[in-house]
Amino acid sequence: MTITLISGANRSLGLETTRRLIEAGHTVYAGMRDLSAGDDARALGAHPVQLDVTDQSSVNAAVAALPGLDVLINNAGVLGRSHRVDDLDVAAITEVFETNVTGVVRLTQTALPLLRRSANPVIVNVASGVGFARWLTTPGHDEFKVPSVPYAASKAAVIALTVQYAKNLPEMRVNASDPGYTATQFNGFSGHQTLAEGTAATVALALIDQDGPTGQFHSREGVIAY
Repeated sequence: MTITLISGANRSLGLETTRRLIEAGHTVYAGMRDLSAGDDARALGAHPVQLDVTDQSSVNAAVAALPGLDVLINNAGVLGRSHRVDDLDVAAITEVFETNVTGVVRLTQTALPLLRRSANPVIVNVASGVGFARWLTTPGHDEFKVPSVPYAASKAAVIALTVQYAKNLPEMRVNASDPGYTATQFNGFSGHQTLAEGTAATVALALIDQDGPTGQFHSREGVIAY
């Protein structure tokens, strides 16, 4: 039995990832800030668990409730309230980093003792092409037209975190996924990809074994070369 914990699992990409991994045979603990939003995850056969990645006590309780852990998916993320330099301040970028970056570290560090007991420990960090400098600077990519500073910077940090965690944890498979521009509530359903396409890389990386890649960044089309 493969036990998986997914943060931000009550809707959109997190809920679809939950569905697909349950279908693949995983026992999924669906982390969410508000358990009253857990009906959809529960209907899929997931075990909803209260999880706010900005709150250490919540993270501690969620991890303590697990019977074990093989796969951790750091999916929780926020877009933030600042989208251009003119409305940017320190509070705005701190808000985004607290969930998208510090939250990844908080949950990962708390989960490491359980992951270290697994025969096949896997971590997947849901990043974004918006955090990939080459795409931010290449006309024609969806990411090129994105002006947001906090979100882009936070996802760049997630990609760097993934590389450094992989170096530090050679016994684990640690990778980052890029959902791509997917139609979700996050972007007002403006994306051109389906949820199935947006979760393809995350699910594929969650299903790898000990011979799988580590320290890589993947889209649904495969590895993204740094």
